[in-house]
Amino acid sequence: MASMSSPRLPFLPARAHSAAVSVTAAATSSSSSPPPRRALKCSCASGANSVHPSSASRPPAPVVGGVGSADLNGLRAPPIPVTESPLPAYRDPHGLPRPLTSADLMGTNGETLKVAYQGFPGAYSEAAAKKAYPNCQTVPCEHFDTAFQAVENWIVDRAVLPLENSLGGSIHRNYDLLLRHKLHIVGEVRLAVRHCLLANRGVKIENLISVMSHPQALAQCEHTLTELGIEHRQAVDDTAGAAKFVAEELLQDTGAVASSLAAELYGLDILAENIQDEKVNVTRFMMLAREPIIPLVDKPFKTSIVFSLEEGPGQLFKALAVFALREINLTKIESRPHKKRPFRVADDTFSTPIKYFDYLFYVDLDASMADPRTQNAIRNLEEFATFVSILGSYPTDLSEA
Repeated sequence: MASMSSPRLPFLPARAHSAAVSVTAAATSSSSSPPPRRALKCSCASGANSVHPSSASRPPAPVVGGVGSADLNGLRAPPIPVTESPLPAYRDPHGLPRPLTSADLMGTNGETLKVAYQGFPGAYSEAAAKKAYPNCQTVPCEHFDTAFQAVENWIVDRAVLPLENSLGGSIHRNYDLLLRHKLHIVGEVRLAVRHCLLANRGVKIENLISVMSHPQALAQCEHTLTELGIEHRQAVDDTAGAAKFVAEELLQDTGAVASSLAAELYGLDILAENIQDEKVNVTRFMMLAREPIIPLVDKPFKTSIVFSLEEGPGQLFKALAVFALREINLTKIESRPHKKRPFRVADDTFSTPIKYFDYLFYVDLDASMADPRTQNAIRNLEEFATFVSILGSYPTDLSEA
């Protein structure tokens, strides 16, 4: 945060008494001249700004209704008038103009922001982006990696990508991309996912022999689709992309699992609503940016970190204990194979060493990085972990999904 400087008052040189001014001159003049000032020389030879008084002082110019001055040749310059206005009065800091923030530049509803998401228009990720940044300009991307690159290359300002679902679990691809790209998690948003079975106009459920959608969506509707008599599944990259393909190809025996918005955009009929196996189906999205935000302690925050550990009994217990001992709650822990160091030797006492996968641990803390407890816990973890990275510290989404 930029530092705030206090108001600066006009600089008036101090008028020191000098022995060169006689008592007689002071008595004969009704308005005494200011005593001589010692000229100042600025020296920067040593690299530091230092000020030294010169050995020779020059007599001041007579003052007639103003402050006199003299140039380097001893020629007297005209007097500088002194206004009668008083010095600026002290102003309460609360009354000073506040610095501009990013919210002032983009609007409180995210206006003018370009936000990337994965999928075609009508995807759930687009709805999440609109919830995170109302009135933003959404930019569809073909792949998750493309959305990361769009932010890094300044094509867009933010990206909103799924991280986990209450039915299907974690989106592992995005966990891996968090380490590959140098972006920061600056927020989260939860979105209730309500799947619909879509088909072209005039097609009935009994006409369908196949359905296509994103693998997560198909998994979330597995039992319902079976009960409807649809046995075949086709996995594609995006729910809205499946709806778009069904509409463009005018398929009569294949439906799509997607949102009601996708049905509206691509002119499809909704044959069934809320077909997910569990009625409570929520996806948690992360909001990514090039720069982190400043964490606070006056409202709920989360902190996401990733770390790896040395081989040995109790290492993971020791890592989690640094948070437990400081009463920091963990809301999520996820392990992923360490791609840069896939194997570790667990036991080399045998002729053939025993090797296991080496893992990265992704952890969400129910705490802010502005909290000294969190800072101390991270420092404690760094003492024995082989790798620690803070992915972001951001406000907790308290809104209704």
